[in-house]
Amino acid sequence: MNALSRDEWESLCDGCGKCCLHKLEDEDSGEIHFTNVACRLLNVVTCACKDYPNRRDHVPDCVQLDPDKAAELRWLPSTCAYRLVAENKPLPWWHPLVSGNANSVHEAGASVRGRAISENRAGPLDRHIVTWPA
Repeated sequence: MNALSRDEWESLCDGCGKCCLHKLEDEDSGEIHFTNVACRLLNVVTCACKDYPNRRDHVPDCVQLDPDKAAELRWLPSTCAYRLVAENKPLPWWHPLVSGNANSVHEAGASVRGRAISENRAGPLDRHIVTWPA
């Protein structure tokens, strides 16, 4: 993974939007709970960041994924291409690099399209815990 160019690394993103969902961590157990609440910069229809190049200016705790983080972040969904590559696993059939179709992630139901709401409308996160992103 470290041999990938920046463009090659970025192309691993399937555009699912799952990493842009808020997560809650249980203080006692360390268990991660996904919510259906998206970062305010995620367009919940296209599943793309509204200002990707400048996202950390607006959301300072937005994680910049790199090969080391992809291998260690427990909250990355099991379908995340960064995680899959770090674990030496194949990309799913619906991944745009496999299918050749940027919309296949949505057509397969593997994205947050139609299932997420913006943090600007959500209210308390603990009311939005879901099991589907993991």
